[in-house]
Amino acid sequence: MSPPGGPTRLSTLLGDHPVTRALRRGQVTSARVALDFADVRVPHTAFKRVVRDLAFDVAELALMTFLLAREFGRPLRLLPAVVTARFQHPLIVYDAARGPLRPADLAGRRVGLRSYPVTTATWIRAILADDYGVDLARVRWVTFEEAHVAGFREPPTVERAPAGAELVPMLLAGELDAAIVGEPPADPRLRPLIPDPAAAAAAWRRRTGAIQVNHMVVVRASLPPALSEEVYRMLAESRAAAGDPDMAPFGLPANRRNLEVAVDCAYRQGLISRRFAVEELVA
Repeated sequence: MSPPGGPTRLSTLLGDHPVTRALRRGQVTSARVALDFADVRVPHTAFKRVVRDLAFDVAELALMTFLLAREFGRPLRLLPAVVTARFQHPLIVYDAARGPLRPADLAGRRVGLRSYPVTTATWIRAILADDYGVDLARVRWVTFEEAHVAGFREPPTVERAPAGAELVPMLLAGELDAAIVGEPPADPRLRPLIPDPAAAAAAWRRRTGAIQVNHMVVVRASLPPALSEEVYRMLAESRAAAGDPDMAPFGLPANRRNLEVAVDCAYRQGLISRRFAVEELVA
């Protein structure tokens, strides 16, 4: 509870990113809102709590997880504040020691990924389908975790890896043909499946007019608009302290196209049943 006359305290899940650093370090403050940061080092480990338990008033959340949560009626709203984004092209890899592999070779092959609807995997499936003509229904997807959002049912092309198995060791053992990883691997045997991923990413950006958003900020739908606006103001001030990075756009005009492309991506892969209008999503 907030003390009489004091700021409203909001339970908050935010990672330590360039755009959130000034806020987390107390360099950005408010007389109206105090953010109580959860002791969570890696935010995605708490995403189930965000969408299933509504455990936070303010939270960083993967964009595709948010769209899936809205599909299942979870009372969350988006702030037009990107905290992480990147082009995912380098993050589907294969073991070059086993011979060459191209996107066109994926039909009938086994591709590992942490969970089917995670944001990185959803973007990569869209890249494979749109830019390389891959029939996603002919790929055998091997997952290691359930979805963050309760109720999501994986498509029939998905199977679960054996309990205790790990993604990269399965790839190096030849039990997977390719894998979607969270970060570019240090192992020199693993190479990007997409040739010249930097050039492919630049071409994707020119074609779509968007960036591939990973995490944005959400609030409980019940949070009063004035408090949502104050949280956004604090986030924007923190972003400005980081130099207003290009890959962390703020505001609805700057994010409208990013959100439209993400919604279309999720819809075409069956994660959501209709194309949400951007105005439906934003607090």
